[in-house]
Amino acid sequence: MTYTTQMDAARQGIVTKEMEAVAAYENRDVEDIRRWVAEGKVAIPANKNHKCIKPTGIGSMLKTKINVNLGVSKDVSDLDEELKKVQYAVDLGGDAIMDLSTHGDTKIFRRKLTSECPAMIGTVPIYDSVIYHQKDLGELTAEDFLEVIRAHAEDGVDFVTLHCGLTRRTVEQLKRFGRRTNIVSRGGSLIFAWMSMTGNENPFFEYYDEILDICREYDVTISLGDGARPGCLADAGDLLQIEELVRLGELTQRAWEKDVQVMVEGPGHVPLDQVRSNMEIQQSICHGAPFYVLGPIVTDIAPGYDHITSAIGGAVAAASGAAFLCYVTPAEHLALPNADDVKQGIMASKIAAHAADIAKKIPGARDADDRMGAARRELDWDKMFENAMDPEHAKRVRDERAPEVEETCSMCGKFCAVRSMNKALSGEDVDIL
Repeated sequence: MTYTTQMDAARQGIVTKEMEAVAAYENRDVEDIRRWVAEGKVAIPANKNHKCIKPTGIGSMLKTKINVNLGVSKDVSDLDEELKKVQYAVDLGGDAIMDLSTHGDTKIFRRKLTSECPAMIGTVPIYDSVIYHQKDLGELTAEDFLEVIRAHAEDGVDFVTLHCGLTRRTVEQLKRFGRRTNIVSRGGSLIFAWMSMTGNENPFFEYYDEILDICREYDVTISLGDGARPGCLADAGDLLQIEELVRLGELTQRAWEKDVQVMVEGPGHVPLDQVRSNMEIQQSICHGAPFYVLGPIVTDIAPGYDHITSAIGGAVAAASGAAFLCYVTPAEHLALPNADDVKQGIMASKIAAHAADIAKKIPGARDADDRMGAARRELDWDKMFENAMDPEHAKRVRDERAPEVEETCSMCGKFCAVRSMNKALSGEDVDIL
């Protein structure tokens, strides 16, 4: 039996090697994975031309996955440094690398990723369109945009973010009703500007069927971009965000009709009390398609610490149904992240994802936590480090602040509660002085 995409195979009852790999990693029955892919509730982004990929499933009933944004810009264009960040991100446990390059010969970095990197690779083709065709934005045609999508698909990209939900109606609504921060999505702003300059409809919306044909050919997953995502708390849940989401629900169904896998991107800046309702609305409107969220960032006033603001929102979002967290680094809103920013962003997102997986009772999610609890009771530092999310960092902190009493830490010394309880329960005297 032949098939074109993972969804096509699943609907024919075929279990692919990618589904088997996902089932093994997730400790799930492969038939459940096949059924969820057939229903669109799980996506396995795996371009046929990305030969070295480690297949990964994205869905709310699976382990929460982490995306890492990288790529060169005109101001910071060291390709070797970005490649080092890629390896660093994969080593730290990033599940996907999204190439957001906006400078130079972008295909070099993209092809390097799809030929050597086992993580899922994503791109935003509109970023590359100006560079690819060497035309300014207003000179690009609908055909130019589609040509770039095909080029990325041929290069082995596993998922593409396309801002299909912004239309001419969005332009009219924004001009009429206004918004605190207008449009903060880079791709969304480019589409908005292109429509404003040309007077034409969004090509990603107008030629959506042609795009689906390209994605079906290579099994590229569409990540439906949230071009109208709120860029500040004041814009959360407004007309532009919700109307775009409704349109993305329609586009999700159209993609599934052609067996094309879909993820739906979500907010953005959202007050903490609205995060759960945002996830529930998306699940309803987009028919259970995997939700891919940036943050959400739950306060606007912490530049330099947005890895924390997004981890707070991300934990609530993932516990409420989001499947894929796009990391946010301390450099968000400020600069291109360096290697240390990348690490801090990934670790914050991993903590958020893990906390959510425990809350969702994902099989095996709490195993390491339970081992850590046992190791702490025994003051077994080697086992604590073994079960730590970042063992090297934990060991370095302890070594740099070594305690006088080796079995304890420099915080409590002989006042250590664990030491005192162990001695008391075994009938020993608790010596402090």
